[in-house]
Amino acid sequence: MSKVKITLVKSPIDKTKRQKDTLIALGFRKVNQTVEHENNAQINGMIRVVHHLVQVENA
Repeated sequence: MSKVKITLVKSPIDKTKRQKDTLIALGFRKVNQTVEHENNAQINGMIRVVHHLVQVENA
């Protein structure tokens, strides 16, 4: 499988609990932090929930 790099570019302050929980599940703790995950259906669904807060690129 290919990997995907996800960077948190906007703060989750004043966002819904679902979006905050999704960011924590992806492994984010700070703004501008980058995490790397396998590109699969579960990760794509999580990215779709927070697409306005993150930047995604193929690794």
